[in-house]
Parts: sequence; C-alpha cells; structure tokens
Amino acid sequence: MALPESVTTCLSQPVHYAICKLGFEKRDTYDINNILSGNGEVCWQAVTEHVCYLESDQSLDYIKSIRSLGPVCESVNLYFKSLTKEQFVIQYASWFHWTNCTEVFLEVFDVLLYTQATEVALGLMKLTSCLERALGDVYLLKGNDCPFLLRDLLASEQLADVFGQAVMNVLRVFIGSPHGLNLRNVLWHGFASPQEIPAKYCAMLLFLTAGLGQLLQTYLLQTKCVLVHRPYVIFISLEELDAYPLNNEIISIAEELVKLSSFVLKIMLPFWIAALTAFKQSRYADSVILLLPQLEVGLRLLFTTTNKCPHRLLTAESSALYTTFDEMLAKHLDNEEVNQLPVVLEEPAMASDFLWDILNHQEGPRVRDRLSHGEINLETFPREVASQIIGFAITLLCRFSHEDIFPPKEHMVIKPLMNCASCYRSRFHPISRLKKQVLECMKSIHLWPELPTVPEEQVQNIKGLEGNAEANTLMLMISEIISQLQHYMPQNCCSSDDPINSVLTERLLVALCDTRICTLYSPRPVLEVVVVLRKMSAQCHQVSQQVIAGAGLRYTQWVNKALRSRQRHNYRRMLNSLKFLSPVLRLILLLITLELVSVHSVCKKNPSDYQQYLKFLKSVLQYTENLVTYTSPEKNKWDETMELTKKTLIKIRKISDRKLMLMHLAT
Repeated sequence: MALPESVTTCLSQPVHYAICKLGFEKRDTYDINNILSGNGEVCWQAVTEHVCYLESDQSLDYIKSIRSLGPVCESVNLYFKSLTKEQFVIQYASWFHWTNCTEVFLEVFDVLLYTQATEVALGLMKLTSCLERALGDVYLLKGNDCPFLLRDLLASEQLADVFGQAVMNVLRVFIGSPHGLNLRNVLWHGFASPQEIPAKYCAMLLFLTAGLGQLLQTYLLQTKCVLVHRPYVIFISLEELDAYPLNNEIISIAEELVKLSSFVLKIMLPFWIAALTAFKQSRYADSVILLLPQLEVGLRLLFTTTNKCPHRLLTAESSALYTTFDEMLAKHLDNEEVNQLPVVLEEPAMASDFLWDILNHQEGPRVRDRLSHGEINLETFPREVASQIIGFAITLLCRFSHEDIFPPKEHMVIKPLMNCASCYRSRFHPISRLKKQVLECMKSIHLWPELPTVPEEQVQNIKGLEGNAEANTLMLMISEIISQLQHYMPQNCCSSDDPINSVLTERLLVALCDTRICTLYSPRPVLEVVVVLRKMSAQCHQVSQQVIAGAGLRYTQWVNKALRSRQRHNYRRMLNSLKFLSPVLRLILLLITLELVSVHSVCKKNPSDYQQYLKFLKSVLQYTENLVTYTSPEKNKWDETMELTKKTLIKIRKISDRKLMLMHLAT
C-alpha cells in the first residue's frame, strides 16, 4: 500500500493545472463595477463575454474560459470580502430564496470572510448540491423528468430557455463538465485536498447563484409561472441503521487515530478532523459531507494498491474513468479481472455490505447520492445516519493501524465497534428486505386468533350452508405438504399431533431468516427469484390486512344487526375460510423462506429448468394476487377462494413431489 505521506495530490497534472493555476495566469485587475449594477444586480453580458469558444465547432473552449474568468472571480471574491455580513444579507439574501436554501448560501459568505480551507471546500460542496436541486426545480417548470446528472441538467434546453444558453455555459465552466473546473465532482469524490480549492471559485459560484435568482425572478414575472420546490427526501427505518455504537470516548480516540492510520492520506487529514469536530458540534450533515469523500479516498488508495493500478488514485481525464465508489464496490474491474479490494478489507462481505447499504441499495438511505444532489434537508440531517458512517469509518481507521498503538483501556473502548463491524449483515439488500417482509407478514397473521368473532352456535343457525368438509380437506393437504418439507427445516420443529400449528410458527421463520445468506454480488437469477418472492410476501401481507379489517367490520355489523341475510351468509363463509386461509398463508411464507435460504442454488439450474421454476413461482404469485382480489371488501368471494386454494395446494404438492424447488437442490 502506498504510504499516505508520499501522496502529495490526488489531482492529475492537467486537472491540478486547471484548478490551481490556470485561473491565476492573467494578472489583470477587473473592476467589479463592470459586472455589478448600482442596485447589486449581475450584469450577465459582462460575465458571459469571458466565455470562449472553439473556432472549429463553436463548442466551449474551457481552457481559455477559465483563464479569462480568473480575474473576474478574484474581483468578486475581493468585493464580497469588502462587505459586512449585514450588507451582504440586505443586498443578496432575497436573490437566494429561489434555491429554498437561503441559509446555506449566507453561511458560505461567512466562510469567504475567514477563508479556512476545509470550510471553503465544505461550503462549495453544500452550495453545488443546493444549486443543483434548485436548478432541477426550475427545469420542471418546462420539462417532466429532471436529469439525474448535473452535466445533463446544465446542458438541457429547458434551463437554456429560462436563463439563456450563454449563462448556462458560464456555469458549465465551473461545475458539471469534466472538461472544465468540475469543482463539484472533484470535491464530492474526494480528489481535492483543502488547500487545492481556491476560495475565489466559491465566491464566484455564490455570485452566479444570486444572478440566476435575478434572472429567474424576471422570467417568472413574464410567464406568470410559479416555482415549486420538490419535497426533501426523509430517511425512514432509522432504527435499522443502528449498527455501530458510538460515544464521546470513541470519538476522542478517533481524533488521535486519524493521525496514525495508514487509511488517511496526510494531505486530507484536515477534512477528517473537521468531520469529527462537526459531529461533536451536532452538525451532522456537515460531518457526513466531509467524511464521505474521505472514505472514498481511503478506499481508492486500497483499491489502486491491491489491484496494481496506482495511476487510478488521481482524477481521470475527461476521456477516462474516474475511480469512484461504484467501481470500487464492483465484483470485477473494467478489464474483467476480479476486484481485489474486498480481499484486503479482511471482512470483505461486512465492509462491502455496509457500503452497499448506506450508498447504493435502492431501498437504503443512498446517503451520498441524496446529499450531493441536494435531496436532503441539511438542517434536519439525522444523527443516526451520521453516527453509523462515522462508526464504520473508525473501524477502517483501526483496521489499517498498528495494533500496538492502543493502550489496553482504549482497546477495550473500541472493541465493541470492531465486533459490530465483524458481524454486520446487510439491512437493505433485496434478500434482507424479503426477510423483514416475511416476519412482518407473519406477525400480522398471528393477530387473527384475537379477531372478534360471533360465537359458533349463532353462526350455525344460518341455513343453507355446508359444513367444514372442504376446509378440512384443505387442512389435510397442507399437513401432507408440511411432512414433505420437514427434511429441509431445523430439527425438532414438528409435532405429530398438530403438524400445522407446530411447524407454521413465527419461531421457525425467525430461525430460518436468521440464516446467513450471501448478499454481495448476487447473480441476476438470484435477484429475479427474490423479486418474485417479495411480491408473493407483499400480497400475503395485504390479504392478512384485509382479513383483519373485514373481520372487524363484519363483527361490528353483526352485533348491531346491520347485516342483511345474504351478508350473514357471506360472513359465515368468511369465518369458515379463515380456518384454512391462515395455515395456507403461513405455508406460503414458509415456502418463501425455505426457498430464500437456498436461493443461490438457482444458479445450478439449466436455463430450461430455471424458466420452469420461475413459472411455478409466478403461478403461486398469481394465486396470492387473486387472494387479494377475492378477500377485498368489494369482492368477498370466499367460495372461490377455497376452490383456488385447492388448485394451488395441488400444484405445490406436485412440485414438491418432483423435488423441483431450490431447497431440494441445496441438500
């Protein structure tokens, strides 16, 4: 592994030149009054005339544009420094309202007054994410689906229609294009150290944002349009993120650890210290914004060393690939060789699973995406999310430090954190979500015995209804299927006296769901099967919820004598159906879980057998979807439910007899 001290920059030579030198080559002093009117409005024409174009095709000449805009940025920076905070607020605060993040932009002005390097970088990261979100809101005035990537957003016709193409070209010089300064990506992906980002570019983007607000106000007055801000994303299931215990003592140890760990590049040390300080000050969004790029840097250092591609530590050029989280977490490199990073992480599945959970899985928090694209309210960023990312980062600091640096007492403090890292299991992979779905559905079905029901003798008085013969037949079929499945379940989980109620229990499902299933790099067939199983589980849960609601309503109507004769007959059929419907739903949940435990066996099937198996799963899914329809308040088709259940049980028994399920392959 490269020594952290030996790395002096993560910017490739052309990128370092563009950001750190190019904009300083013209020594001209530029009069701020050339681009600022007396009432503080931006004279856009005076700014856009500094953007240069190639003679060949009139596309942007980024090199000349950066060089020409350099003195303008310096002038803006000096101008802002000449203002007091009160003067800045009076003159500019209203021009930031369109971003829905006025306070963030006012804070950036404070940063410019003191020009502390880490704060300038942090201010730029927050500014660019908020600006991107606001530009997306403007895009939606004219378009439907807002582009996900900033470069596509800035190049859109919709924004050019509102602000003018020349104005959008100015922005593209600073952000959103790998050919320009590309400040957003260089910072968010951790390529720039604090001292490499000139404060004058932060000042210029603050100035341009105010100017965009001025243009937008004119546009809205002319078109009588109303700018609507999209709601922020709110993190849910925060309790599921509780993986890493964190306290002040651990944070204090971490502050010393960052100075000693080989995971930290020395040029990036100020970012780590600032991130830990922000966390202690309860600035949780700031803490995570500072830390995520540093996790990426540290992992990139490991990635490039273990995969023997040290040149990938630097920013790639516009024609090549950036080495980012997405590539570092992939199974294979772009040359199809196996990625060696998971091996060097010692606990590969644990570290990779956490990173996939926090960054990539669609149902996870996707923290980096949402923060960098401005989808999160920075002021209400939850401590729970920040503490998990910091906790995980500390485990990496420890793993890449010499063991003897810890005194015994500090080792005991940090040990619980390391233990959590070694036993981490994915929370947001589709396999993990399916386990959660199954258990939630089972809890719902367990409420059925507590449902209020009319005494049996009262119901029996209804004439014209058959007895329980059909229901008993179904129960017998369920018992037969259970006996076939017993070989694939934990031992001693079945009583011969009552196989249905002794096997189809929450305890058994909890035990099966506790089985460790590999979630990293799941093959496509595995994910396809999991998708179908999740749909089945969701339908079962909906049936259970409908039964609970319907049974409660019908009971109340019965007691209040509000049911007509036909409705009383239907209620009797419903009660009769519940006797077999509960075991059937529990049986399907058991099948789902047994198949999930063996899901990787699907890769053993040849294409024909795989399609046949998928067809079987989809037929059971179709059954659960029909159940949702038949048990809905609008339908109440209980006789049809019974007939449909019989056909499905026959099909399940047949597949089980022929040993065509995944559980059969796994043994």
